[in-house]
Amino acid sequence: MNKYNGAGGKVEDDEEIEHAARREAAEEIGVLVRDMNKVGELAFYFPHNPAWDQLVHVYLAESWEGDPAESEEMKPQWFHVGEIPFDSMWPDDAFWLPEVIQENLVQACFTFGEGDVIQDKHVQIVREI
Repeated sequence: MNKYNGAGGKVEDDEEIEHAARREAAEEIGVLVRDMNKVGELAFYFPHNPAWDQLVHVYLAESWEGDPAESEEMKPQWFHVGEIPFDSMWPDDAFWLPEVIQENLVQACFTFGEGDVIQDKHVQIVREI
């Protein structure tokens, strides 16, 4: 809440990760994703609350049907690449998203302390995911 973020969410029982990404885009912004590529894997650790630990699979949608629309979960907004509001996003985004924009594949690990403060980070450009 109150942060810019991409469409996404949890994988349902017996659901493939890519299917979940398409489903979440449909549910959250009302588009039917046609072409998308996996561009990252981000591991998040929260030592103060390990129940929040997660591995996030990042996809970049190249084409879709429909116009992104507001839902109960989010209000889509476009930004020019040079005007991405990193200060209004999760703090890790500033470390991996610019690499994805430059068409790099990324694997990263972030450890967060309380108050969404990054305590440790490792971002690596990889050849394949």
